[in-house]
Formats: sequence, structure tokens, C-alpha cells
Amino acid sequence: MMSTNLNVLPDDVIEYRTKEYWEKRYSKEPSEISFDWFKTYKELKPLFDVHLPNKNVSILMLGCALSEDMYDDGYHNITNIDFSETVIENMRIRCKDRTGMTWLIMDIRELNFLDKTFDIVIDKGTMDALMCDEGDVWDPKPEVIEIVKKEVDEVTRVLKVGGKFIYITFGQPHFRRRYLERPCWEVKIETLGEAFHYFFYHMTLLN
Repeated sequence: MMSTNLNVLPDDVIEYRTKEYWEKRYSKEPSEISFDWFKTYKELKPLFDVHLPNKNVSILMLGCALSEDMYDDGYHNITNIDFSETVIENMRIRCKDRTGMTWLIMDIRELNFLDKTFDIVIDKGTMDALMCDEGDVWDPKPEVIEIVKKEVDEVTRVLKVGGKFIYITFGQPHFRRRYLERPCWEVKIETLGEAFHYFFYHMTLLN
């Protein structure tokens, strides 16, 4: 679970977007790499069973959330990326016995993959870190809109036609939908939780 160690909290939320913050955080708290910002894989599994019934699909994980649990559940073709060298190295060591998984240092806004490479792309809370300095949620800062646009544009580029982008967040649809809408897919949403809601966005690339 997420650490309550206040020493790792940034002085300014914009630090969540910086590589330096995550390098510092994970070098001090390496066990945190596997924490759950929200919703464990066990809680999400019923939705994955519906939307990812074929466990042989090629998956790109933006950030390293869910990878270990998904691998243990039979999804073995997972490529994991993060811009933190510390995260990638620690996860590579942790998962040395989970053969077949790939760990790469990479920026989600500039993916070093060919077009139409993956069947599935998953983001669990990674996009949220890009929005940490969003400003007015009804009128986000232009630079935040551009940063998130780069991520989603890259996702559409590396997805195969018929492939899915899955985004898991606490971000409500009337705030998040604007970032996800594209002519190439329809944004669909599943809601989780009772008193406090989380959202499972899923989009299938049409062309």
C-alpha cells in the first residue's frame, strides 16, 4: 500500500511530473515501487477478465503498476516502461524469475516503439501524475493539456488496430474525458467503488 512517510512527499505537487522526484523517492523507499495508488489488481481483476480475456496479448504498461500481479495471473507478454532508472532496475531485480517481462527506461510522451506494436496499453495512475499541476480542473493549464496529449497520441500510435487502451484513475469523467477523446475510438467507462469512485476507462482503436 502507499507509504505514509511524509519525508517522501514533494514540496510542490509539480514535482510529481519530474524524473528527479521519483528517482529520489524510490531510492529511499524501494519497496514503494509496488504500492497501490488505488484499487488492487484483485479488485480490478473482474474487469480485466472481461476486457482482456486473451492472456497471450502483448501489453505495454505505462509505469510499473499491476505488472507483477498480472504476470502471476497469466499475462506473460508485458513490456514495462518508466522514466526512472531506479524503478526499472529495482523491478528488473524483483521480477528476475518472471521470465518474459521486459523493463525499459522510457518517457511515456515519447515512446521508442514502432507503430502498431501492442495489443493493449495500460495506464494506472501514471497520467494522473502528469496532471498534478493542472490548475483549474474546469480550465486546465495549456501546458498540462499538451503534456497529456503527447501521452495519448503516443498510445494511439503504438496500438494495433482493434487494440485497447485502459486507463484506471480516480479522475471523474467530466474532467478526464476531454483528454481521452479521439476520432479513432469511443471512450467507454466503468465505475468502481461506492462512497468514493474510481474509473476504468477503456478505448478500442478503430483505425
